[in-house]
Amino acid sequence: MKIIARDIPPRSVWTLEQAGIHPLLARLYAARGVHHQDELDDALGRLLPPVGLHGTEAAAALLADAIRDDLRICVVADYDCDGATACAVAVRGLRMLGARQVDYLVPDRVVDGYGLTPPISERVHARGADLLLTVDNGIASVEGVAAARALGLRVVVTDHHLPGPVLPEADALVNPNQPACGFDSKCIAGCGVMFYVLLAVRAELRRRGVFDAQTQPRLDALLPLVALGTVADVVRLDANNRRLVAQGLRRIRAGALPAGMATLFAVAGRSVRAATTFDFGFALGPRINAAGRLADMTIGIECLLTDDPARAAELAQMLDGINRERREIEGGMREQALALAESLFDGDTDGDTPPAALCVFDPAFHEGVVGIVASRLKDRLHRPVFVFAASAAPGKEHEIKGSGRSIPGFHLRDALDLVAKRHPGVLLKFGGHAMAAGCTIGRADFETFRNALAQVAQEWLDAATLTRRIDTDGPLAPEYRRAEMVDTLHREVWGQGFSAPTFSEEVQVVSQRLVGDKHLSLKLLHQGQPVDAIWFGHTDPLPPRVTLAFRLDVNEWRGERKVQFVVEGAEL
Repeated sequence: MKIIARDIPPRSVWTLEQAGIHPLLARLYAARGVHHQDELDDALGRLLPPVGLHGTEAAAALLADAIRDDLRICVVADYDCDGATACAVAVRGLRMLGARQVDYLVPDRVVDGYGLTPPISERVHARGADLLLTVDNGIASVEGVAAARALGLRVVVTDHHLPGPVLPEADALVNPNQPACGFDSKCIAGCGVMFYVLLAVRAELRRRGVFDAQTQPRLDALLPLVALGTVADVVRLDANNRRLVAQGLRRIRAGALPAGMATLFAVAGRSVRAATTFDFGFALGPRINAAGRLADMTIGIECLLTDDPARAAELAQMLDGINRERREIEGGMREQALALAESLFDGDTDGDTPPAALCVFDPAFHEGVVGIVASRLKDRLHRPVFVFAASAAPGKEHEIKGSGRSIPGFHLRDALDLVAKRHPGVLLKFGGHAMAAGCTIGRADFETFRNALAQVAQEWLDAATLTRRIDTDGPLAPEYRRAEMVDTLHREVWGQGFSAPTFSEEVQVVSQRLVGDKHLSLKLLHQGQPVDAIWFGHTDPLPPRVTLAFRLDVNEWRGERKVQFVVEGAEL
């Protein structure tokens, strides 16, 4: 592993400091490509306008007509946190704008698979809907959209995933990644796309005289949900996404958030008043995702929709219990998958070089947890990884479904596309992003797929790319090793593409011991001063002097708040 200090443009640091930015924050921002103070302006007025998002005008007209004519709208959601928050944004927002008949349907991961399929379109029609609205899915649902329109449904697709070669023939299609769209934020999440559609609907209703600037509903009340879904979906936090998240955090910290989100903070033991992006990614997001993985995402969506505190508390407790079950299943699967993956590094392959991409399958794996396990293996082995489970769908016993996670430099969906071209018929379905993707293959084709993906990875990746690296912000000045400074850092918006501060330097290891047989607790000397540290999931002892990459946290014990280093890696 290599620890690499980011380049920090001194002129940008100076410019930010002169604008009144704290010196440490100025350094961190400059290292992440921020050059001027106005790039940090997170005011609502700085959001990109909806008019640039292709398809919003058509979608707004259709939804405004549906509200005017009191039509029945059914939202078809995805079963992850982005899909759940996008669904809650759609239902809440449409009701705020005057829709009286808004329902939703979320596919079952096992029975229905991903996206809008013809059977789901039939179920929407059977419910008596007039307009079908997808959120966080639909861009690849050519057959499902066609089936819905053949049944007489109007179809509005809102999505952010990468399109295939053929676009669905929806009545309106909103996706920043469709070829005709010039929207600057290509990495906006599904919940963000739906929020923009609602802004366009409100503008259309203003144009029609339904509202004016004083009487129109305040859609910014939906931003806590948008912030949660954006961070939980691990999309890149470009300037527009950072503004959406910052605005959502601001409202949450002020106590202006849905009852379900508040109870999720409570069951996770997190403070609403001190909410951070870390809470979204590691506390609330996993609890909502667990419903889609192991149970029914309806539980998660209902938790985000209810305004009844008692009902919200009940649902949040259910989500917390499902998440504990998910952790237990994941733990066993992770060990088994790791053993299968590591066997490929032990000379079991035809050559001595480990494969550049890894695929593992076990019939006992749980379909709902393969994505998390793939992520864990990717972090551990620094390879693109696919983890497969047997399909539990009736009549699909011969199929296996995989979820993949990638490393920088390897576009996973493009790799699947190349495998599909080289081996026609092997990939029954696939889709996703650069860093995460999913696919379905025949069980008999597993070895073919595994070898084909490894071949693509061997062609695209070199030794440097396959060496894990941690990008850091260099040494930490001792005057910044204060609890108040850590609080300041935690309040900022960090995430994918705008990573949380990680520092690195050589330290002296005074003592070390195992905690719970799986974490390394350390006492260090950092620039001659004592500091505690913890390395989660690491058990190998460290030498007396070592270069560490670490994040800052605050450990509270009996009312005393002390800075603690959370170790991310070591260069040995």
